[in-house]
Amino acid sequence: MNKRPIGIFDSGIGGLTVVKAIKRLLPREDIIYLGDTARLPYGTKSTDAIIQFSRENTNFLLSRNVKFIVIACYSSTSVALDTIQQASPVPVIGVIEPGVRRALKLTRTGRIGVIGTALTIYSGAYERAFRKFSDSCEILGRACPLFVPLVEEGWLDHPATELIARTYLESLKEDGIDTLLLGCTHYPLLLAQIKKVMGDINYVDASNEVASELAKQFAERGLENLDGNGNVAIYLTDLSMNFKEIGERFLGEPMNTFSRISLREFRLGS
Repeated sequence: MNKRPIGIFDSGIGGLTVVKAIKRLLPREDIIYLGDTARLPYGTKSTDAIIQFSRENTNFLLSRNVKFIVIACYSSTSVALDTIQQASPVPVIGVIEPGVRRALKLTRTGRIGVIGTALTIYSGAYERAFRKFSDSCEILGRACPLFVPLVEEGWLDHPATELIARTYLESLKEDGIDTLLLGCTHYPLLLAQIKKVMGDINYVDASNEVASELAKQFAERGLENLDGNGNVAIYLTDLSMNFKEIGERFLGEPMNTFSRISLREFRLGS
């Protein structure tokens, strides 16, 4: 069991930031990554559609004999995590609770900001997660939908990016938060711009927290792969013109091995 790979899925290739964090902390683990690039973004889809897509992604990873599944998509975690956990024969974690627990450890004032896509923020998933662990914190959410296309365009240090960051975040700064949770896989790439606006506060990158949670659970369950090669197999449902450039931006290294696949056989009712 411990030699089987970790399965990770996202609606696109932003979840490669989670792969990067896991590789850094668990370098011997083999990883199978699925990016459903043909159907992104999930954040604009209905709840029913996201649940269906998430189940199909999960079935694909299970067909590859994974030992653990990480939902690296915030939209899927927000609305489909419970459904996937109940249906999966292997353990499943999402990207929300690990970041929430870290934010609660860091905050001193209890005023925590969360930024994410509109669906992630307005789904109430973060409020529910924070309430699960604490009744005393105040959560201030802010949707930042333009951050994703800015990252994918490569405008990480562009004047327009700083302007948009100030537009989104100035009110959070005025609210006096002491901790900011980055609730999207794309946002860590904009951390330098975010820090220009928000200054010296605590920042939580959930990718790192997911990797830490995975390491903890592997140790508890005896699932560590101590002599693996750390191979990463990347599967995408569509190949856009600049997907390799964007993917390498998230992964932090060359993306030389990838495959295009169809989820047709894993679709419900097919």
